[in-house]
Amino acid sequence: MAYSNLEACLLDLERNGQLLRIKEEVDPDLEMAAIHLRIFEQKGPAILFEKVKGSKFRAASNIFGTLERSQFIFRNTLDSVKQLIDIKIDPTAAIKSPLKTLSALPAALNALPRKNPFSKPVLFEEINISDLPLIKHWPMDGGAFVTLPQVYTEDADKPGIANANLGMYRIQLDGNDYELNKEIGLHYQLHRGIGVHQTKANSKGLPLKVSVFVGGPPAHSVAAVMPLPEGMSEMNFAGVLAGKRFNYTYVDGYCVSTDADFVITGDVYPNENKPEGPFGDHLGYYSLQHDFPLMKVHKVYARKNAIWAFTVVGRPPQEDTSFGQLIHSMTGAAVSNEIPGLKAVHAVDAAGVHPLLLAIGSERYTPYLQTQKPAEILTIANHILGTGQLSLAKFLWITAEDTSAKFKLDTHKEQAFFAYMLARMDFSRDLHFYTNTTIDTLDYSGENLNSGSKLVLAAYGEVKRILAAIVPDSIQNLNADAHLIMPGVIALNAAKMNIVLLQTMFNGLGEELLENEGVAMLILTEDPAWMATDMQNFLWAGFTRANPSHDIDGIDAFVKNKHWGCKGPLIIDATIKKHHAPPVVKDVAVEKRVDVILAKYGY
Repeated sequence: MAYSNLEACLLDLERNGQLLRIKEEVDPDLEMAAIHLRIFEQKGPAILFEKVKGSKFRAASNIFGTLERSQFIFRNTLDSVKQLIDIKIDPTAAIKSPLKTLSALPAALNALPRKNPFSKPVLFEEINISDLPLIKHWPMDGGAFVTLPQVYTEDADKPGIANANLGMYRIQLDGNDYELNKEIGLHYQLHRGIGVHQTKANSKGLPLKVSVFVGGPPAHSVAAVMPLPEGMSEMNFAGVLAGKRFNYTYVDGYCVSTDADFVITGDVYPNENKPEGPFGDHLGYYSLQHDFPLMKVHKVYARKNAIWAFTVVGRPPQEDTSFGQLIHSMTGAAVSNEIPGLKAVHAVDAAGVHPLLLAIGSERYTPYLQTQKPAEILTIANHILGTGQLSLAKFLWITAEDTSAKFKLDTHKEQAFFAYMLARMDFSRDLHFYTNTTIDTLDYSGENLNSGSKLVLAAYGEVKRILAAIVPDSIQNLNADAHLIMPGVIALNAAKMNIVLLQTMFNGLGEELLENEGVAMLILTEDPAWMATDMQNFLWAGFTRANPSHDIDGIDAFVKNKHWGCKGPLIIDATIKKHHAPPVVKDVAVEKRVDVILAKYGY
């Protein structure tokens, strides 16, 4: 069904047993976020906080907490969205399946934004930033943040909604040096459309007009995070997914979504920044305080009975995981069609998405040769690292599909995928480092903001080794508290062992250790038992805490013609370094208060 606003969606969820109303007053300082996290962990319903301390407005979270609930919300439009995306990918689909295409035409009409000549409900009242639910999510956060914003900007060279950008960039509402009700912080990372718009505005010496929408039809939030095909705008997509056109108007020169629950308008002036953060982010660590654009508030609007939409991020999986699952279910082959030869790609959520990417490509370059080795997949890897947000990948594992294999390789089955590649990898040839390059803004494994390195591991061909199913004696004898994470991958206690010592003790024995004993990777960590207990722990700590150029080495390592390789196992230092951001940790006192609140609701 087409929801006219957020409350319509919540009432629909309630009718279907998927809404929890928290009736008592709850503190937005940590308590609301803690309740959200607890309910999410139990795969619970969406939450409506009816009484928010310090604000007259209600708040809702966990709306997209499971893939099943997200699919339920968009049950009437998902098929149309998939059809239209397929047509966008392959225009000949319209010719091949004209009846199918015809059925998608009504949905296509919803893609056209509709300008309203009159003021709509969102302009019901003008309020201040201080009137909003000022939600602080984690103990070390620098203030209250908007975590489900739809940030709208226009192209200074091509003004108007047709060339506008709608993105989800967190907004800091108070704290730090921000002057309450007059200034807020606008945080955006690399490869974001808003950056292009600010650059153009700056070049003209103009302020960038910004509108922040909160709430409204749930489709608008999904549109703000959707990686769309070139030429399709977020507002077009929002209309199709919502089943109703994106309604907007202009007030004082600012675009206003007339379906939103709240709208904040303001200006970002050239070279005006202020410290933003810290913020407990989706990698499971705090993003620290850095200078980001300052938005000077013009006006804040709220519709009658408005509901503030928010989410909480932290160590994955969290609610944003469901966003990713929903997007994948809709886009299907969109990314692989954009990159020739790419069959599948998976940004591993447990590792924080950008730190770890698994991919399957094709190998068609040299079918006339008997020896199989990476060729086309290296080209594909470079294409991946030059494509949109995929370019933020830090570790890219890529292989080629094997049509002769007895099982189908699946990038979403991480352990099996690693085992497949590690059994085939030539460690002297298949490791390709990119040094002194850009990485995700939220990744603090490098030594400077946005700065670090990448590693492409590209393996293809016959099985070269049988991976160790137990920790061999040669490793046990190190007395380094060794634990098997998965076949061929062993965790060692960094307090008892380091890279130099490993290289010294196994000097000249690397090939024996790798090929005959099946040890492919050694992971240095503070707690080997913890890392080996759960594959999710390995995916998180193993890939978020390592900067490839600085924290990866190997047994019997060498450099030949500027190419680095090793004859023995790869070594990854996955310890927390002094320059790393601290991991997010729950507040014990708040958790006890939440125990009391949720006990009344059976949680």
